[in-house]
Amino acid sequence: MEYRKAGEKNIKEYGFPVTIDEKLGTLQWVDLRELTLSYLICIENIAPFFENMREGKLVTTRCPECGEIFFPPQKDCPNCMISEMEWIELGREGTLETLTVVFVRPPTFARYDPYVVAIVRLDDGVKITAWLRGDPEKVKIGDRVRIEIKRREKEGHYMYEIVPVEG
Repeated sequence: MEYRKAGEKNIKEYGFPVTIDEKLGTLQWVDLRELTLSYLICIENIAPFFENMREGKLVTTRCPECGEIFFPPQKDCPNCMISEMEWIELGREGTLETLTVVFVRPPTFARYDPYVVAIVRLDDGVKITAWLRGDPEKVKIGDRVRIEIKRREKEGHYMYEIVPVEG
């Protein structure tokens, strides 16, 4: 990040996004353009999360030793250092804790209109961050909401989202 700041600053002085390498003392080009990455993440140990979502269920892991619930699910408990996590189904309703409208979208979401990201605290205590479906002007902090699972239109894969509870 220091290189980026230096590159941006030095455009004025040198006419290019450059900086001096601290070790070698040589002039270095700082690329200020966005970089698109594709990556693989192994989900073998949390596959039940995706299998259940495909069936419309929201599940996660709980440590059988300390009882802590993790969302998103994880393979190991950082408290107890065990890997034998239990799978539990989560309730779907909770309370809206906060939200924000994302107008300046990262390049990977540029094809979407501005969207709303919200945090809900489910009735069982788990906090979930997800997109909020609906008009953000019609909800307020403290409103009842629920989690719904559906295929995200432009990507085609399943995702959970927050939806206001009617009435």
